[in-house]
Amino acid sequence: MANTLAPPLLSLLFLTLLHPLHSSSDAFIYGGCSQIKYSPGSPYESNLDSLLTSLVNSATYSSYNKYSISGSTQQDIINGLYQCRGDLAMPDCATCVARAVTQLAPLCSQACGAAIQLEGCFVKYDNTSFIGQEDKTVVMKKCAPAVGYNPEVMGRRDAVLASLGSTGGLYRVGGSGDVEGVAQCVGDLSNGKCQDCVNEAIGRLKSDCGGAVFGDMFLAKCYARYSTSGAHAYARSHHGDHDEAEKTFAIIVGLLAGVALIIIFLTFMRKAFGRHGK
Repeated sequence: MANTLAPPLLSLLFLTLLHPLHSSSDAFIYGGCSQIKYSPGSPYESNLDSLLTSLVNSATYSSYNKYSISGSTQQDIINGLYQCRGDLAMPDCATCVARAVTQLAPLCSQACGAAIQLEGCFVKYDNTSFIGQEDKTVVMKKCAPAVGYNPEVMGRRDAVLASLGSTGGLYRVGGSGDVEGVAQCVGDLSNGKCQDCVNEAIGRLKSDCGGAVFGDMFLAKCYARYSTSGAHAYARSHHGDHDEAEKTFAIIVGLLAGVALIIIFLTFMRKAFGRHGK
């Protein structure tokens, strides 16, 4: 039953285009599940329920915590942790972790390992030992289109990212004019491992996103993100396209409903005239 959340097996789902940074704390960013399943009613399921309950309870007074629950066999051991964004108030942290845990059940039903990242918090559990271990695997990245490369803005972007890389601590924020950035490590990493992880995320952001107006790089144990003023226009354009798509869909549904009503009416009239003819 032992298995890790191997990158190719992650069920990377839908990234909500939320910019500027720090929008709705319970917005979904990504989720992943291991392929190995546990049996319903098994000791592992019971330990998982206890673990998730502990995570939710702990989030009411702490922004980070980790737990390990032993079992009668090696296969029943489970490890888990949660982490809230560094600027999140405790009530919001508790709400975010509770929301993440409720989403894990439908997302990763009976999976022995799972991870979910919301805008404001991260929750992970597995039956292998991952706590304290550095993991720089890319689990999600998102780069907006480069809408007219602006050397001045990108210069400020690079300066903000550089400041995030040189600032100590698990949670780091920076900004310059219309550019803002944030980086955070999971709380089980040492300072050295956190620094290494953040620098990796920043390096990948710069190489993979180029002149994009915003970029998100989530590694397994840390992330780095930036947003520029162009991200606002991009988000408005994206949501505008989404609204138009919803309007088009509503029109199509309305037309189909109208056609269905006409068919029903004609069928009724045909039957009525048929009876009258007899």
